[in-house]
Amino acid sequence: MEGLQSFLPIIIMFAIFYFLLIRPQQKKAKQRNAMLAAVKKGDKIITIGGMHGTITDLTDDTVTLRVAHNVNVTFDRGAINSVVSASNAAAPAKAEPAKAEPAKAEEAEEAK
Repeated sequence: MEGLQSFLPIIIMFAIFYFLLIRPQQKKAKQRNAMLAAVKKGDKIITIGGMHGTITDLTDDTVTLRVAHNVNVTFDRGAINSVVSASNAAAPAKAEPAKAEPAKAEEAEEAK
Protein backbone atom coordinates (compact mmCIF):
# COMPACT_ATOMS: atom_id res chain seq x y z
CA MET A 1 0.00 0.00 0.00
CA GLU A 2 2.88 2.35 0.82
CA GLY A 3 4.47 1.74 -2.62
CA LEU A 4 1.24 2.75 -4.40
CA GLN A 5 1.06 5.99 -2.45
CA SER A 6 4.53 6.98 -3.59
CA PHE A 7 3.65 6.43 -7.29
CA LEU A 8 0.23 8.10 -7.10
CA PRO A 9 1.50 11.69 -7.70
CA ILE A 10 3.47 10.52 -10.76
CA ILE A 11 0.42 8.73 -12.16
CA ILE A 12 -1.76 11.81 -11.59
CA MET A 13 0.81 14.07 -13.30
CA PHE A 14 0.98 11.72 -16.29
CA ALA A 15 -2.83 11.75 -16.57
CA ILE A 16 -2.88 15.56 -16.48
CA PHE A 17 -0.17 15.80 -19.14
CA TYR A 18 -2.02 13.31 -21.32
CA PHE A 19 -5.35 15.14 -21.25
CA LEU A 20 -3.93 18.67 -21.44
CA LEU A 21 -0.99 18.24 -23.83
CA ILE A 22 -0.71 14.92 -25.64
CA ARG A 23 -4.34 14.24 -26.60
CA PRO A 24 -5.08 17.72 -28.10
CA GLN A 25 -1.84 17.55 -30.10
CA GLN A 26 -2.85 14.16 -31.54
CA LYS A 27 -6.26 15.57 -32.54
CA LYS A 28 -4.62 18.50 -34.35
CA ALA A 29 -2.25 16.14 -36.16
CA LYS A 30 -5.19 13.97 -37.32
CA GLN A 31 -7.09 17.02 -38.60
CA ARG A 32 -4.02 18.30 -40.46
CA ASN A 33 -3.37 14.92 -42.08
CA ALA A 34 -7.02 14.69 -43.14
CA MET A 35 -6.85 18.21 -44.63
CA LEU A 36 -3.64 17.38 -46.53
CA ALA A 37 -5.16 14.18 -47.88
CA ALA A 38 -8.33 15.97 -49.02
CA VAL A 39 -6.73 18.73 -51.12
CA LYS A 40 -7.39 18.53 -54.86
CA LYS A 41 -6.80 20.49 -58.05
CA GLY A 42 -8.48 23.88 -58.06
CA ASP A 43 -8.36 24.38 -54.28
CA LYS A 44 -7.14 27.76 -53.11
CA ILE A 45 -4.60 27.36 -50.32
CA ILE A 46 -2.15 29.24 -48.13
CA THR A 47 1.31 27.80 -47.51
CA ILE A 48 3.16 27.92 -44.21
CA GLY A 49 5.24 30.80 -45.60
CA GLY A 50 2.12 32.82 -46.43
CA MET A 51 2.05 32.24 -50.21
CA HIS A 52 -1.50 32.23 -51.61
CA GLY A 53 -2.23 30.17 -54.71
CA THR A 54 -4.42 27.73 -56.58
CA ILE A 55 -3.42 24.08 -56.92
CA THR A 56 -2.73 23.15 -60.53
CA ASP A 57 -0.97 19.82 -60.06
CA LEU A 58 -0.73 17.25 -57.25
CA THR A 59 1.51 14.29 -56.59
CA ASP A 60 1.96 12.23 -53.44
CA ASP A 61 4.77 14.49 -52.20
CA THR A 62 4.50 17.81 -54.06
CA VAL A 63 1.95 20.48 -54.94
CA THR A 64 2.23 22.92 -57.83
CA LEU A 65 0.57 26.28 -57.17
CA ARG A 66 -0.43 28.99 -59.63
CA VAL A 67 0.38 32.21 -57.81
CA ALA A 68 0.03 34.57 -60.79
CA HIS A 69 -0.57 34.38 -64.53
CA ASN A 70 2.04 31.95 -65.95
CA VAL A 71 3.80 31.69 -62.55
CA ASN A 72 3.78 28.19 -61.06
CA VAL A 73 5.64 27.26 -57.88
CA THR A 74 6.22 23.74 -56.59
CA PHE A 75 5.98 23.07 -52.85
CA ASP A 76 6.15 20.07 -50.60
CA ARG A 77 2.65 18.89 -49.66
CA GLY A 78 3.50 19.42 -46.00
CA ALA A 79 3.98 23.15 -46.68
CA ILE A 80 0.22 23.65 -46.98
CA ASN A 81 -1.05 25.57 -43.98
CA SER A 82 -4.76 25.87 -44.76
CA VAL A 83 -7.34 25.51 -47.51
CA VAL A 84 -9.05 28.84 -48.18
CA SER A 85 -11.71 27.53 -50.55
CA ALA A 86 -12.31 24.16 -52.12
CA SER A 87 -12.86 23.83 -55.85
CA ASN A 88 -16.47 23.64 -57.00
CA ALA A 89 -15.74 21.30 -59.91
CA ALA A 90 -16.30 18.18 -57.81
CA ALA A 91 -19.65 19.26 -56.36
CA PRO A 92 -22.15 20.40 -59.01
CA ALA A 93 -24.96 22.61 -57.76
CA LYS A 94 -28.36 20.96 -57.43
CA ALA A 95 -31.61 22.69 -58.29
CA GLU A 96 -33.89 23.22 -55.32
CA PRO A 97 -37.22 21.48 -55.93
CA ALA A 98 -38.65 22.96 -52.72
CA LYS A 99 -39.21 26.31 -54.44
CA ALA A 100 -41.30 24.71 -57.17
CA GLU A 101 -43.57 22.78 -54.77
CA PRO A 102 -45.20 25.80 -53.05
CA ALA A 103 -46.05 27.24 -56.47
CA LYS A 104 -47.81 23.99 -57.36
CA ALA A 105 -49.73 24.11 -54.07
CA GLU A 106 -50.87 27.67 -54.82
CA GLU A 107 -51.97 26.62 -58.33
CA ALA A 108 -53.95 23.71 -56.86
CA GLU A 109 -55.73 26.05 -54.41
CA GLU A 110 -56.58 28.49 -57.23
CA ALA A 111 -58.00 25.67 -59.34
CA LYS A 112 -60.47 24.73 -56.57
